[in-house]
Amino acid sequence: MASYLAQFQSIKNSCDHVVIAVEDVSDLWPNIKSRFEERLPFKRASLNNKTRNPVFVENFPAEFILTTDSRLRSRFPQEQSLFWFREPYATVVLVTCEDLDEFKTILKPRLKLITQNDEKEWFIVFVSRAHPSNDNAVKMAKKVYAKIEVDFSSKKRERCCKYDIHGPEANFWEDLESKIMECVRNTLDRRVQFYEDEIRKLTEQRFMPESLAFMFEMAHLYEDALREYDELELCYLETVNMPGKQRDFGGVDRGDDLAALLNPENKPLAQIVQDDSFREFEFRQYLFAYQSKLLFKLNRPYEVASRGYSFIIGFSQALTLHENMLPFCMREVWVITACLALINATASPNYDGLVALEIEKEFFRLKGDLYSLCRVKFMRLAYLIGYGTDIERSPVNSALLSMLPWPKPLVWPSVPPDASSEVLEKEKVILQATPKIKHFGIQRKPLPLEPSVLLREANRRRASLSAGNMFEMFDGRQNSSDGSASDASSRMPLSNKMNVISMLRTNSSPGNFDGSVDRPMRLAEIFVAAEHDLKHTISDANLWKALSSVEEFEQKYLELTKGAANNYHNSWWKRHGVVLDGEIAAVCFRHGNFDLAAKSYEKVCALYAGEGWQELLADILPNLAECQKMLNDEAGYLASCVRLLSLDKGLFSTKERQAFQAEVIRLAHSEMKHPVPLDVSSLITFSGNPGPPLELCDGDPSTLSVTVWSGFPDNITLDSLSVTLTATFNADEGAKALRSSTATILKPGRNTITVALPPQRPGSYVLGVLTGQIGQLRFRSHSFSKGGPADSDDFMSYEKPTRPILKVFKPRSLVDLAAAISSALLINETQWVGVIVRPIDYSLKGAVLHIDTGPGLNIEESHVIEMETFGNISQSSTEMAKSNGTQNNCSPSYKKEFQQLKLQDGRIEFPAWASDTNSVLWIPVRAINDKLPRGSSSVTPQKQSNLDGMRTIALKLEFGVSYNQIFERTVAVHFTDPFHVSTRVADKCNDGTLLLQVILHSQVKATLTIYDAWLELQDGFVHTGQGSGRPTSDFFPLVISPTSRAGIMFSICLGKVIGKDEAEALQPESILNIRYGIYGERTNGAHPPVAVECTEPEDARQDLIFKSAIVLQRPVLDPCLAVGFLPLPSTGLRVGQFVTVQWRVERLKGFEDNGISEHNGEVLYEVSANSENWMIAGRKRGHVSLSTNQGSRIIISILCVPLVAGYVRPPQLGLPNVDESNISCNPPGPHLVCVMPPALSSSFCIPP
Repeated sequence: MASYLAQFQSIKNSCDHVVIAVEDVSDLWPNIKSRFEERLPFKRASLNNKTRNPVFVENFPAEFILTTDSRLRSRFPQEQSLFWFREPYATVVLVTCEDLDEFKTILKPRLKLITQNDEKEWFIVFVSRAHPSNDNAVKMAKKVYAKIEVDFSSKKRERCCKYDIHGPEANFWEDLESKIMECVRNTLDRRVQFYEDEIRKLTEQRFMPESLAFMFEMAHLYEDALREYDELELCYLETVNMPGKQRDFGGVDRGDDLAALLNPENKPLAQIVQDDSFREFEFRQYLFAYQSKLLFKLNRPYEVASRGYSFIIGFSQALTLHENMLPFCMREVWVITACLALINATASPNYDGLVALEIEKEFFRLKGDLYSLCRVKFMRLAYLIGYGTDIERSPVNSALLSMLPWPKPLVWPSVPPDASSEVLEKEKVILQATPKIKHFGIQRKPLPLEPSVLLREANRRRASLSAGNMFEMFDGRQNSSDGSASDASSRMPLSNKMNVISMLRTNSSPGNFDGSVDRPMRLAEIFVAAEHDLKHTISDANLWKALSSVEEFEQKYLELTKGAANNYHNSWWKRHGVVLDGEIAAVCFRHGNFDLAAKSYEKVCALYAGEGWQELLADILPNLAECQKMLNDEAGYLASCVRLLSLDKGLFSTKERQAFQAEVIRLAHSEMKHPVPLDVSSLITFSGNPGPPLELCDGDPSTLSVTVWSGFPDNITLDSLSVTLTATFNADEGAKALRSSTATILKPGRNTITVALPPQRPGSYVLGVLTGQIGQLRFRSHSFSKGGPADSDDFMSYEKPTRPILKVFKPRSLVDLAAAISSALLINETQWVGVIVRPIDYSLKGAVLHIDTGPGLNIEESHVIEMETFGNISQSSTEMAKSNGTQNNCSPSYKKEFQQLKLQDGRIEFPAWASDTNSVLWIPVRAINDKLPRGSSSVTPQKQSNLDGMRTIALKLEFGVSYNQIFERTVAVHFTDPFHVSTRVADKCNDGTLLLQVILHSQVKATLTIYDAWLELQDGFVHTGQGSGRPTSDFFPLVISPTSRAGIMFSICLGKVIGKDEAEALQPESILNIRYGIYGERTNGAHPPVAVECTEPEDARQDLIFKSAIVLQRPVLDPCLAVGFLPLPSTGLRVGQFVTVQWRVERLKGFEDNGISEHNGEVLYEVSANSENWMIAGRKRGHVSLSTNQGSRIIISILCVPLVAGYVRPPQLGLPNVDESNISCNPPGPHLVCVMPPALSSSFCIPP
């Protein structure tokens, strides 16, 4: 098989398209070749992939080659099967003929011979050379073509097409292309099936899968070709991993360190063959190179990077297994070159923007991983040649290099004989290297950059290590715990250091060296030996240039680090990019480029702080602070010092933390050019005191205690300190600052400060921001702490949500003013009005009450106001009962207090004993009502309004420390008459005497005693006999209980009715007079007037007078005149027709008994009617003569005309000079009458 390798590889490199054979039977190809080749490549081709699914290929490449060409010469059978992919995929037979006999005798047998091979895909193109003007030639050409179609085409497949050389038909080229694609498709399917059958036989011809893959590649079926290469790789790995057979791995040739991942032509296949297979080192790279080539053709650079990174990791493990047979550091060098090759190949701008956003992000992440892997391997090589002191000992570098094992050659390289000067130079560099002391004097042990001690690892792998110089071995282990001598030299005293130097040089001199026993190598010798061996391993000039000097190393190191960081920034792994920005910042910081270093350090610190990685933050922050100090960035430098102080105390010593604080104080008291507020939220936290929040009332001032935790290591003086309160009930409410009046000294840990609290609006408040000033430095903190136990100094315990520290209640809940009683008081008499004052957990010391009465109510200022302790006076209201349950004086043993107060300018001041206890205030008032009470009867019942006797008292209570609390309430007090009078006629005697019953209803909650009562009658009524209008005296005194009633009988009769002019001078109403007395308590309601109670002795009695108006009406059962409505005509009423309406007036009594005034027996009448419904023809008003004898009667007639149809009210007759009580309607007039519409006119009738 090896004999075909060179030919196979040359074919693969030169053949990238399918071949279409041209069988030129009639020597036509030179004439039409150019026209056919103009159609290449084919615009669109439909082929079948390996799974027989159609695939469309754009711009399908092909080449027309004559069958007589040497490139299509015949091969041996075993060669044909291997290189079958380069055989023609279609055969185009070009023929022409202008004679049927010639076709039958010569052309047809030859075509039969050409087309009898079933393995070929062919079709015939008949070329017509007949000129269009030659009809005979054209007809003959058509006959010959028809004969060819009959002989060589079938119903299943059309194998012929006609090409007119003078002008082909429009669809000829489409027909030609479809037939060619059909032949190519059939040939491809047949050959794919053949290769699959051969592969299944598991023959020794291992190139069968690659031949199939290359055939797919030629057909532009890149997906199928890629799958074949993947299958070939799996088959090869199974063969490689087959136990029992030792194979040469490869990789020992010069230049093998340069990865050939993307270069399939790196080595000819004939050079990597081994027996029946290939060396793993070269062939696996060869397969991946073709896979990546296909992926690039598919425009999938992301997959190249993904597969490439996985391949590098896996192949690196294979290199580790054979490391002892490979050149020194072959694995590291190969990984570096492989990563760089993939990075350069996938960095072409032609691939940007061809994938979705998610894939693009992942693509950048993979490139970042490639840069990072290359960077780590590059640092390992640099460390091996002595550049360890120039590598930043950062946490990320330490973590990566500490987990990366050392190279494991079979024999560690030895120092060349002529390298003594280089060894001395390396020793000088090692001894001169000292660990850098960070800003603020921070000293830390450098982080290791090696998995184990390099000195011990290198000497252990020396070829003939025996006893050696044990002192150097011990010295190396002691002084090189992290792989370099710089750490040991920094910790050793100067005298001991000089002794060690002399001993090292003495023991390494040639005079004391015994050649029979190998001396252990020193660290400088290890570096020089590794550098010389790497020079033979590395064949890439650029890579060796990057390791040739410290400057070149740093340049390459920065290039790789920036590449990794930029790609990570463009991916999902932005945090990795930020961390690598810190490595870039370290290099800039070392070279004095503080501006760039500070910008990168700030991003790294933000990441570490956000993730809570305080140990990493403690390593970076001092560098950032030093950069800011060098840049004269005072604000940033102060912020960094505060952040250093806010880190865990265990990360820095007390001396270092004191240095941080000293810098803060120094800058605060210096002349800063641009003083800016400093956020110390991570250093100073605060909260309210433990327990419930401070509760105040609206407008009350107080003091507020705030607990402040200081993270400073020493005491610090604050020139000013203030804390803001934020309302939780209103987002628009601005924050209010509470300032401390004096300077505050904060000690480390817990502190308690007190600030004055002015009156606040009602609501709940939380602490907002703590602000203050140290010198010229203004600081602020917005971090809240839970405030642990009193003995705890933990100030970094935050609470969310913030606990309220202050609650301000509304004023209505401080005090309550209410009326002491709800029952009615006597009107027009001086009465005590009680007002209950009830403080609710609030002192009323020095409170002032303003009293203002409403209309109809006066305060008797001549009397004193009484105030006493309030007990269960009445307990009449539910609210009073509920509210009293929370007071301190509700127990039966409370102390009774009483005091008389004087009203001055409408205000009184509360005594001291009333500041915290319930009390009642008795105010003497008089409600005035000038109207005379009116009684009611059974005919006209009582109609009283609840507002008639209502009076109001406006109360305004001012209290609080500075009288800032104001409570206002209007108290309603009900006043009423002692009685309500109602009357009814109890009986009517035969002689006309009426028994009038007067019922007295008690309207107060007190006992009323009636001593006398008399009735002053109105005109028309007289007392019977010669009485004075008083009942029998034996009835008195009459006692009426509260809310009860009593009755008094009066005997009256009807009197003579006087004239109208005389009646106006007399009283129109009857007056009831009652002389009474009242007995009651002011705590229950109505009581004796204040004047009576204060001036008269206890046994004296002063009666009160009550008057009420009573309206008496003459009886309607004894009329003088009777008015009757006479019936209307039986024909009914009709609109427009006259009708006579009649009334009969009859005298029921004689003139001397009727009690009405008449002039010579004449009676005045008046007819009223709605003018819209009736028209009256006659006098509406006039006098008629009526005899004064009883029983006399008269008829009054009026002529009327109805105006509207329907039910209307008829005209009414009235007697203006006769009272309604003296008129009886008999029979009464109808309420409504029916009026018919007018009759139809005959002149408007239409004959049938």
